[in-house]
Amino acid sequence: MESVQNKIVKAALLGAGTVGSGVYELVKERQEDFPHICGAQIEIAKILVRDASKERAGIPSDLLTDSWEEIIADDSISIIIEVMGGIEPAKSYLLEAMKAGKQVVTANKDLIAEHGHELLDTAEKYGCDFKFEAAVAGCVPIIQVLKQSMSSENITEIMGIVNGTTNYILTRMTQSGMSYDEALKEATDLGYAEADPTADVDGLDAGRKIAIMASIAFHSRVTFSDVYIEGIRNITAKDIFYAKEFNSVIKLVGIARKDENGIEVKVLPILIPQEHPLATVNDSFNAVFVHGTASDDTMYYGRGAGKRPTASAVTGDLCTVARHIIEKHSNLHVCSCYKELPIKNIQDTYSRFFLRMQVADRPGVLANITSVFGTSQVSIAQIIQKSRQNGIAELVIITDKVKELYFSDALNILKRLSIVNSISSLIRVY
Repeated sequence: MESVQNKIVKAALLGAGTVGSGVYELVKERQEDFPHICGAQIEIAKILVRDASKERAGIPSDLLTDSWEEIIADDSISIIIEVMGGIEPAKSYLLEAMKAGKQVVTANKDLIAEHGHELLDTAEKYGCDFKFEAAVAGCVPIIQVLKQSMSSENITEIMGIVNGTTNYILTRMTQSGMSYDEALKEATDLGYAEADPTADVDGLDAGRKIAIMASIAFHSRVTFSDVYIEGIRNITAKDIFYAKEFNSVIKLVGIARKDENGIEVKVLPILIPQEHPLATVNDSFNAVFVHGTASDDTMYYGRGAGKRPTASAVTGDLCTVARHIIEKHSNLHVCSCYKELPIKNIQDTYSRFFLRMQVADRPGVLANITSVFGTSQVSIAQIIQKSRQNGIAELVIITDKVKELYFSDALNILKRLSIVNSISSLIRVY
C-alpha cells in the first residue's frame, strides 16, 4: 500500500494578494501534517498573478505565472484555489476548471452570492467538489455547519455579524465615544477598512454573505439582489448614547428568516439588548446566531477576516478536497436548493423601530404625533425626551413590532407635519 507520505495532490492558486499569500504560507507550514490529516502531501504548483515578473515576498518566482492557459492545460493540477475576487475572470476560470475535471476551492463571496447556483450546478454536472467556507465569515465554519451538521434541522432564523470593519467601527463608537468618521479613520489606519470602504459600511459585503447563508439554510436560492440593505454611515454618537439608555448596543446585522409566507433577508443596523449573545461580539470578530426548531439557538464565533483566519478556512477546504481525491470521491455537498420559496418585500415584514426626531417644543405636539402613529396602526412602546433647546425638543420613540408598510405610512405623514423639524435617526430594534 502506497504511503501517504508519497502521495501528492497538486493545486494552483489564483491570486497572491493578502489571502493568497496567506494560503501559500499556511500550506508550507502544515506540510508535515497534511499527509496524516488530508491523506497526501499538498503542493502549490502554480500561482496565477497579473504580473509574473513582480517579486512576492516568501513566494518562489518560478511558481508565478500570468497564463491561465498554462494552469488549465496542466493535467497534474487537480485543485484550483480562487482567491482573486470579483466576478470576472474568476467565474469563467472556475467554470472552465470544473468542466476540465478540476476541483474548486474559493473565498469569493461576490461570485457565490451572484452566481452560486450556476457554479454549484456545474460542479454537480461534472462531479466536482466546490468548496467556499471562507466566503462568509473568515475562519468561522458556518458553511460546513449549515450544509452538514445542521442539514436535518428546520432552520427558521439566521442572524450574523459578518463584517469585521463595521463591527470594529461600531465597537469603537460605543466603547470610546468616537464619531463615525473618527472610528472609520482608525479602522482604515489599522487596515480593517479599505481605502474605499463602501462595500463594508454600506452593508454590501454583509448582504452577499447573508444571501449565501440563507440559500443554504432554507434550501431556496437567495441572491444578493434579494437582500434589503442599509449601512452604518448615518449612525451617530447620539444614537449610541440612546442605545445605552435602552441597555442595548448597535450592530450591523444580517438577518434571514423563514416562515410559511416565504423568506425575509436583510442587512441593517439594529439595537440589540445587552443580554443577547451577539451584543458582546466586538472589534473585528464575526458571529452567526442560528435558530432551529429542534436545536433551538446555537452561535458560531471567530475572526471574520484577515490574512491568516481566511487562509485557515481556505486551507481547511483544500484539505477536504485533497482527501476526496485520494479516496476517489467528491461532489458530496452540492447545491441543496430544492425549494422555490418567495422572497418577501421589506414592506411586508415586521420590525420594531427606534425613531429619533426633532419637534416643536409646545403643548399638543406629542398628542399629534401619537395620533399619527395610532391612525397608521403603529403601537408605541416607549417615549423619552432628553433635551430641548431654542423651541425644539428631541423625542425618542420605540415602537412595538409593526408591519414595515404601516410604519412607512406613519413616517411619511410625520415628515409633512409642521411640528416636525427633522427625523434624525431611524434604526430597527431586535
